[in-house]
Amino acid sequence: MNLRNLGALLLCFPLSFPALAQSPTAAAPARTQPSRAELIRGFSADIQSLSQTVGRCVVQISANGYTLDQQAEHGQTSLLQPERSTGSGVILSADGLIMTNSHVVTGATKLRVRLVGLEQDAGFSADKHPSHRGALEGKLVGMDRQTDLALIKVDAHDLPFLTLADSAEVRQGQVVLAFGSPFGLENSVSMGIVSSPARQIDPDNPMVYVQTDAAINPGNSGGPLVDVEGHLIGLNTFILSQSGGSEGLSFAIPSNIVRSVYTQLRKDGHVHRGQIGVHVRSITSALAQGLQLKDDRGVLVEDVIPDSPAAQAGMQIGDVITAFGNKPVTNIRQFAVDLYRFTVGEVAEITVMRNGVSTTLHITVTEHKNDPDRFADMIKPTNIVPQLGIYGLSIDGTVAAMLPDLRVSSGIVVAAKGANADYYGDRPNVGDVIHAVNAKAVTSVDDLKEALGTLKADDPLVLQIERAGELAYLVLERD
Repeated sequence: MNLRNLGALLLCFPLSFPALAQSPTAAAPARTQPSRAELIRGFSADIQSLSQTVGRCVVQISANGYTLDQQAEHGQTSLLQPERSTGSGVILSADGLIMTNSHVVTGATKLRVRLVGLEQDAGFSADKHPSHRGALEGKLVGMDRQTDLALIKVDAHDLPFLTLADSAEVRQGQVVLAFGSPFGLENSVSMGIVSSPARQIDPDNPMVYVQTDAAINPGNSGGPLVDVEGHLIGLNTFILSQSGGSEGLSFAIPSNIVRSVYTQLRKDGHVHRGQIGVHVRSITSALAQGLQLKDDRGVLVEDVIPDSPAAQAGMQIGDVITAFGNKPVTNIRQFAVDLYRFTVGEVAEITVMRNGVSTTLHITVTEHKNDPDRFADMIKPTNIVPQLGIYGLSIDGTVAAMLPDLRVSSGIVVAAKGANADYYGDRPNVGDVIHAVNAKAVTSVDDLKEALGTLKADDPLVLQIERAGELAYLVLERD
């Protein structure tokens, strides 16, 4: 599918040339230019065909469950509360794998998926595919909170699906279409252009987005943003708005990030966060002048972690990274996006400038072990420990595999903080492991609740915890 007629439509005033003298026997037939109405009809027909093709791959998702409500302004974090949400998704495989936003399905105990695009397709055969009609049960395969992506599965087959484009090829001004169910209005489509192919919203967060003026509203989350060929270039995720509705500032997760997360969730159920062991920053004119750098291109290496892959490959503090693979590096966001392209274990070719000399290093990408959100998806309402205002996880085989080697092998991991704790003082942090209450060992969340429940109001509370490989005591008091 393409929109060739769009180009013709924009040529509203075609060039005309004087007629050339021709012999009577060689007269060429007169060339008829299509009328504006014909061009508009052709363009409209292309949009209709594209919408029908892509719409068959769009689903509506309803999620019931619990979510972690961030309330930092009240001094509270990660409060678990009931929630029902509705969003969109896009089919990426014939066997029912669907990509959506993690905020659509976070904390869900039940997922219902409707293949609304197929249901509305005139060519859909309910007799041939009876399992494709109505609400289907969705199973969460995995999610990644950092990129706000999630993968779910429905029991269906022979589904149409979209292919992923290369978001590095997306250009400003490119025509795009956004699909989804805004405000529950299923299988809607809007059209616009790419406002920016790589917009960084938070300067402290390397995540980038495709910005578009195509109308996106609540309910569009997880739906596809496609090019005029019907290929997915992004996954709609949020808007910036003062009114709560679309104001032409819509953002989608680039397809190259979607591809990386989709591949890992499909294979392992979680994302392996790649890293090479460096801290970098974008180079400003002042920074280049102060450090006597020849130009302000690339990113500056502020620190190289000892024994990291970068250190082993010979990278040094003060190096300027100018290229990642065969792509120039201009700032931190570009560096972060380039790193997403590499899976754990792959070797990245990185070019650095050192003392005016260009050097190419080969660095093996390794997994980032201490992602602070890695336990959040395992939280259930029963995990709350109200006395401490935390959500805990008993250390079993699954949890142990996500932790570094512990000094004490049993205990309770603090997976998230809640609110309204009975105790104040040295409260445990996310990632801490609680080993004992007043010198009594605890090995499960139930043990911890029981031990705390036996304490009187004026009893002291001393927790033995393990934090970053070190044992410590936390002293807490009660109001």
